[in-house]
Amino acid sequence: MATQSAPEGGAARPLSLEAACAQAQRLCDGVGQALRGKPEVVRRAVETLIAGGHLLLEDVPGVGKTTLAHALARCIDATFRRIQFTSDLLPADLIGGALPETHAGLPTGAFRFQPGPLFANVVLADEINRASPKVQSALLEAMGEHAVTVDGVTHRLPEPFFVVATQNPLDHHGTHPLPESQLDRFMVRRAIGYPDPADEASVLRDDPAATALPRLTPVLAHGEVLALQRVAAAIKFHDALVTYVLEIAAATRDHEAIAVGVSPRGAIALRRAAQARALLDGRDYCIPEDVSELAVDVLAHRIALDARTGRRTGAEESACILREILDRTNVPL
Repeated sequence: MATQSAPEGGAARPLSLEAACAQAQRLCDGVGQALRGKPEVVRRAVETLIAGGHLLLEDVPGVGKTTLAHALARCIDATFRRIQFTSDLLPADLIGGALPETHAGLPTGAFRFQPGPLFANVVLADEINRASPKVQSALLEAMGEHAVTVDGVTHRLPEPFFVVATQNPLDHHGTHPLPESQLDRFMVRRAIGYPDPADEASVLRDDPAATALPRLTPVLAHGEVLALQRVAAAIKFHDALVTYVLEIAAATRDHEAIAVGVSPRGAIALRRAAQARALLDGRDYCIPEDVSELAVDVLAHRIALDARTGRRTGAEESACILREILDRTNVPL
């Protein structure tokens, strides 16, 4: 099977921890100019990018999901594509397809690959649960493999490749909820939430999505994100923390209210996210708080609750159970 690679931009040079931390903080500051009053959400998005994962934003319309994705792309000088997921979308509308070559208006019998909008560094998959399961699978396969295959030829996606997917948790009409196996592909699920009154007043006065976003300038070349990812992957994660993560994962598999617990992929995602958090704090090692602070955002969407227990189901209940597990799990000293 042949393989073709998408070109990368910006040379990724080796970074010291101090330089990597400074770059990551500048990225948070840059994105925060467009999404005001949500530093914890901005930080979680940057951590997910640096950890090499993908982000699922589950919230009502109008709270800044598109702004967050667009600002992140601008700040890393990356290509950005927004795909509105609808019921009539086809997999080829995402990944592209083979087009016939012509010469002087006549077909030559040869074909060339025309990349789809998925070939971008930052892809906003808007209302992902409105597309058919077949389209969702095409996107999530690309997320896992960082490549798509058309007519037996594998085409590599640009690097970095970061998907920000959105869905409205309150509107279920005409939607296809993502099954647990596909939710597992997202490193982090997060809500943005409404701004507090002071921040909302600032947004009403200045409209940063219309004013600050167009003025954002890159703080990194998108190729430098790859260097940040390598620094994060080298952050020390000691054996005691490995045991801590394994005990949390095992507790989700044995919990009476959980039908499907956290997979090994979920445990790996938690470790990688913790390493990114340590980098943003300027540490070359992880601490228990890196795990506990991220556990709900990284793991809650990976568990399936058992409706037969009589407990509620949904994102809030999953998060509540994860917090119960964290409270009962011994924290390494």
